[in-house]
Amino acid sequence: MIIYGLNTCAVCQKARKALEAAGKEVSFRDVRADPLSEVELAELIAEFGDRLVDGKSNDYRGLNVWLKNSEAEAQIAAQPKVMARPVIRDRDMLYLGWDETVQKALLPG
Repeated sequence: MIIYGLNTCAVCQKARKALEAAGKEVSFRDVRADPLSEVELAELIAEFGDRLVDGKSNDYRGLNVWLKNSEAEAQIAAQPKVMARPVIRDRDMLYLGWDETVQKALLPG
């Protein structure tokens, strides 16, 4: 299982701790330090579309007008911190966020 996020993201850390406490083997990838490749980003965009960009974040508000009107790929490539997180890959399944639905899917009942 891989969590894509930021080391400084509290929600990412909460997800990681909960998954590890449940006995899951988790690796963590900081998308700022190790950006997503074009192929990886295209796969996430295909799965989540515009939901992959956190339009409410300060980092998003700081984007210039051209980038705000660009596709999600361009926004995340230019500023990885605008990616909604965490993104969790569990084998061939992808999950966005750490809400109750994601927790029910990934944590034992």
